[in-house]
Amino acid sequence: MTLEEALHHRRSVRVYDKEKGIDTQKVKHCLELATLAPNSSNMQLWEFYHITDPDLLEKFIKPCLDQKAISTAPELVVFVTRQDLHRRRAHAVLEFERGNIARNSPPERQQRRIKDREIYYGKLMPTLYSRFFGILGFFRNILLTTISLFRPIVRQVTEADVRVVVHKTCALAAQTFMIAMANEGLDTCPLEGFDSGRVKKLLQLPRGAEINMIISCGIRKGNEGIWGERYRVPFAEVYHKR
Repeated sequence: MTLEEALHHRRSVRVYDKEKGIDTQKVKHCLELATLAPNSSNMQLWEFYHITDPDLLEKFIKPCLDQKAISTAPELVVFVTRQDLHRRRAHAVLEFERGNIARNSPPERQQRRIKDREIYYGKLMPTLYSRFFGILGFFRNILLTTISLFRPIVRQVTEADVRVVVHKTCALAAQTFMIAMANEGLDTCPLEGFDSGRVKKLLQLPRGAEINMIISCGIRKGNEGIWGERYRVPFAEVYHKR
């Protein structure tokens, strides 16, 4: 299947054929492909919870508001943001970059590039992703707003701004997963209608974790659960060439 074919094949399927199971290993492989999605500063502040146990699947129905996209699905994937792991992930990226630079950069540039990564992942990222009841973001915003008077700089540095960035990059992974699933001839439906508190409790997630979205997986039951033709805002309304 070509990329264009996969994109046209992918629909939000709300009713799955309960007589047709899916290959769990294929779903897992599609999640591995999802990790190739672009993400901010390569921090990869995400986790994927692949739900295959029938008893646990049953427990998801009520927190997901009894939607058929859940009750008929043989498997689910819960995409979770983990901003609380930012120090661990920044440290891991820094360790990788030290080796990456040693293997691939000219010797005369290695020391400088490693120093840049140490500042970026050792100081800047922990400062940017740290949270404390909005207070840290408030001071970051004052500092960056002042600097922006004199030169261009990223302005989205409040704690709310950074949270949005974390969710955006997790959503990129979720979209990559759905395209990979379509390429395998498997169907998905991204859901945002659910009780996040109850879902977190089901998965026993820590306080700092947040649910990005739940994606049900299966094989469509004909055209049932697909709402007819796919509507899109006319391209001329969303495309702007300057």
